[in-house]
Amino acid sequence: MTDLEVRRPKFDFTGDVPWEWNPANPQFSFFMNATSIIAICFEQMIVAAVQEAKPLITDPEAAAEATAFLRQEAQHSSTHRKHVTALIRRYPGLQHTLDAAIASFEELTATTPVKHRLAYIADLEATFTPSFKMMLDNEETLFRPGDERVASLFIWHFVEEVEHRSSALLIYDAAIGDRWYRIRALPAVVRHLMGIMRLIADGVNEHVPQADRKVDARTLLPGFGFRETWRHRLPFGRRTAVPGAFATVPRRQRLAAAGRVLLSQTPYHDPTHTPLPELADRWFARWDSGADVTRWYTSQPAN
Repeated sequence: MTDLEVRRPKFDFTGDVPWEWNPANPQFSFFMNATSIIAICFEQMIVAAVQEAKPLITDPEAAAEATAFLRQEAQHSSTHRKHVTALIRRYPGLQHTLDAAIASFEELTATTPVKHRLAYIADLEATFTPSFKMMLDNEETLFRPGDERVASLFIWHFVEEVEHRSSALLIYDAAIGDRWYRIRALPAVVRHLMGIMRLIADGVNEHVPQADRKVDARTLLPGFGFRETWRHRLPFGRRTAVPGAFATVPRRQRLAAAGRVLLSQTPYHDPTHTPLPELADRWFARWDSGADVTRWYTSQPAN
């Protein structure tokens, strides 16, 4: 049987929630806000795809994993919606951006076979553990200086993604089983994600004043970020680096995360032995103790 636990922490976003929730790092603030938007859409697609694939899953353990995986993802989607709703209260135009992103994923659900959508889910979920380990290993600079409600939301989400790191691949293998198809689907997955990122970037630039966001939202786009944001040309040909979302993360850790993300897209990738963030064990222990995880930094001192 599955070891996944469905948790329902009571996050409260009824008050004012700033766009730049980590003033020390406006680029990371924007990156996480965009992640909230994508989480709502992506996790809705997960629920629809796995529900559709359930008749293809004959192994009882894989079926139990699929059910627990769906329940965790449904909690993530509903809680990120609370965060995004709070942002929309301040910037009503963002509703159009959210609606357009949801419509894009709904079109994907309507026009592609379940095989492709399960491959999409498995490909993207495989990147999460190395990416989120890098972030959680550097929570002192990425999360602690920011709004505790938002920081705690992402810490919860990311540790649960680490917990179910094998689920998407397990479900894909049980329902489809073609490891090479998952790799062949990757270019289409990347194209769709880049389209979503462009959609969000354009919407944020339109609806969130520059004075609030501090950065051009197109920094979310890899090509634009490299040309325009990471380096700016100065007079006399000199250049200066512009701090990015992960400027406080040691270069060695960034390279390690990038390497593990690439390895996650190989046909025989096994997430079981992927290095895990130490923070995840502390988070699960605090949850099991009954302490408040929605105020991670002030509910009790982190050990």
